[in-house]
Amino acid sequence: MHIVQEAPLATRTTLHLGGPARFFAEIRTESELLEALAFSDAHQLPIFVLGGGSNLLVPDEGYPGLVLHLVIDGPIKRRGDLFDVPAGTHWDAFVRYVCELGISGIECLAGIPGLVGASPIQNIGAYGEDVSQTIHTVRAYDRHTFAFTTLTRDQCGFSYRESLFNSSQRNRYIITSVTFSLDPTATPNLTYADLRRHFSAATAPPTPLDVYHAVREIRDAKGMLLPDPASGQSIPDHRSAGSFFKNPVVSPSALATIAEALAIPESDIPRYPAPDGQIKLPAAWLLDRAGFHKSYILGEAGISSRHTLALINRGHATYADITRLRDHILQTIQDRFHLVLEQEPVEPRPEPRPELTTQAGHRGRA
Repeated sequence: MHIVQEAPLATRTTLHLGGPARFFAEIRTESELLEALAFSDAHQLPIFVLGGGSNLLVPDEGYPGLVLHLVIDGPIKRRGDLFDVPAGTHWDAFVRYVCELGISGIECLAGIPGLVGASPIQNIGAYGEDVSQTIHTVRAYDRHTFAFTTLTRDQCGFSYRESLFNSSQRNRYIITSVTFSLDPTATPNLTYADLRRHFSAATAPPTPLDVYHAVREIRDAKGMLLPDPASGQSIPDHRSAGSFFKNPVVSPSALATIAEALAIPESDIPRYPAPDGQIKLPAAWLLDRAGFHKSYILGEAGISSRHTLALINRGHATYADITRLRDHILQTIQDRFHLVLEQEPVEPRPEPRPELTTQAGHRGRA
């Protein structure tokens, strides 16, 4: 394992901004992970785990600890309906691999940037699917017990864009592989309106690979498909962290406030069912109605010309530029609709390293 000092992070994120990491290491094996953790403990350094950098907003001052770029790779191992996938595998490559086998279950998640190890953390989802529907188990290093462990799907605490990995147990686990359970008899998911339109004239049911390509085309039309790095393209619409805000999940009573603010009937407000009698509102619709249209500009930051939820770096934006636009949007939505939107991109910040007791009774630091 090689540790680099003052390593740039902007070039490792899709927003292309932010300061450097004080220390940086690429982790290719579980042994290297243990070595890096020992280094962080010896130097009392906070750690941050970096995947593909597609859901990351790095502060201008960078990160004052050790950034672990988790690129553990290797072959995908199939065991019947189970697929064991190393954390460093590119997510879209895994989706295509499964679709080329003619198996459904994750085809609607095509084109999402990032690595497999990050997929359970945010419970990534799109076009009627989310990854929790197919995750079987997650292998991770537990920084509380100082040992590798396996968590079942139920133990992961999945909900909309959330899991225990980014909520109650944030920073406790470092994921090294994910096992997926995929049903070979399943058929493609065509519940999303854009997909139904895409295949409306089809004379035969689409295959998983057909849906894979269709989803990528739809994402590309919305500026949500990253260009091939080898192409050398640098398009402002692609300098984003994807959807910047989560779709708010609210009680049905929130519709009255929105309808009054916009002077429209409640029936005109798009909504989707959510658990426990709640509803999910499209954040993009709310932004658009609040005046934050595609191609909106605020200094060096802006909104994508193709997707209302994508905040972009127009070329020389800093963290401060993006957060100024973010805060303007958040305050406007709260003032007009009495709704609090949540940010999706993660910001690497050092957190306390509390003293912990292992199962063996030894003292250590998380």
